[in-house]
Amino acid sequence: MDYDYTNFYFGAGDDAFALLEPFADWWGEVKPRGYYQYELPLQSAPSTRVDVKDTKTGEIRKGLINFASYNYLGLSYRDEVKRAIKEAVDIFGGGSSGSPILSGTTRLHDELAEKMAAFKGKEAAMIFPTGYSANVGVIAGLMRSGDLIVADQYAHASIVDGMILSKAKSRFFRHNNAEDLDRKLSRFEGKKLVIVEGVYSMDGDTSTLPELWEVTKKHGARMLIDEAHSTFIFGENGRGVAEHYGLDDEIDMHLGTFSKSLGGQGGFIAGSQALIDYLRGFARSRFFSCALAPTVVAGINAALDLAVAHPELRTKLMENACTMMKLLTDEGVDVGDSNSQVIPIMVRNDARIFDLGEELLREGVFINPVKYPAVGKHKSRFRMSISADHTQEDLEEGAEIIVRVLRRNGIIE
Repeated sequence: MDYDYTNFYFGAGDDAFALLEPFADWWGEVKPRGYYQYELPLQSAPSTRVDVKDTKTGEIRKGLINFASYNYLGLSYRDEVKRAIKEAVDIFGGGSSGSPILSGTTRLHDELAEKMAAFKGKEAAMIFPTGYSANVGVIAGLMRSGDLIVADQYAHASIVDGMILSKAKSRFFRHNNAEDLDRKLSRFEGKKLVIVEGVYSMDGDTSTLPELWEVTKKHGARMLIDEAHSTFIFGENGRGVAEHYGLDDEIDMHLGTFSKSLGGQGGFIAGSQALIDYLRGFARSRFFSCALAPTVVAGINAALDLAVAHPELRTKLMENACTMMKLLTDEGVDVGDSNSQVIPIMVRNDARIFDLGEELLREGVFINPVKYPAVGKHKSRFRMSISADHTQEDLEEGAEIIVRVLRRNGIIE
């Protein structure tokens, strides 16, 4: 039987550790066969070329073309960002040493929150330690038992976990399907929240936001849009997919991360002052977490300034994404419905995805294999992240390696 993580979720007996030994036996077999490709330690910055330790062989593989990192605008290693981080170390030291509501907030945190509110065109914003904690904190902080939350079926795990923690009635509508959302919202009286994403992280397609917003408004529901992969990229000012569709002022809550386009760490929620004030007391994932390190916040502040001052970066990013999609599709590679810098390379062969990943790693490409349960069965793929810093040479060489490996293995003709 072909086991995976889901086979070890439940176990019989009274001992909470009963599953550890059979899991360890399975893990010892499958890790060298492919799972080792997760958590490969980088030896360099997450730039367009990286040095990576191959934990199966112990080798350091140098100069791999990097399609695995989120660093969409190439900002994490800019001199301005590194300089801001170094200056913050001299003033604030390493960590924040406190939760945001106690001693963890510095002037840098306040500056970032004010900048994000202004950038998003909202009254206020709140900073979280991660994008994950932002979703969990906002959703569980706002919704209660007896309420209804309806999310897109491809919603991120952090959204799902926030729904579970809220204890609200949770439903999922078919991906980007306004009619199904309408059905899920109908015949429910009470508080309702609809959750969508700007760009979906495994498929790279954007939300059909105008249609979904009309249904949301029709039923008197509130909407949360998670723009983790689209803030600083889409829209005239880079505010995200909501701005792209002219719905910036209509949607109630705008959530995003600093780990993707800005290459840092952390998450945010932007909205009304009343919303932010309420969440200060009820978003437990922020309330009871240590605040982001001031050094990290300093880097984010600098990266945000660069993103605003250099809109050409997002233009170059989308040009690179279009170039890569053409290079791949011209050779018969299936990239799904992506229309963003996140490009799925569809393999649809769960048994072979790790072998293909190993070949790509050996031949010079660092990219993430994805299989069930992260995506549905028989929907295995590689998730490619494009950066504004990728050169034409990077894109052409990377595409050539990917096409060669897929063709050699009969994935494309």
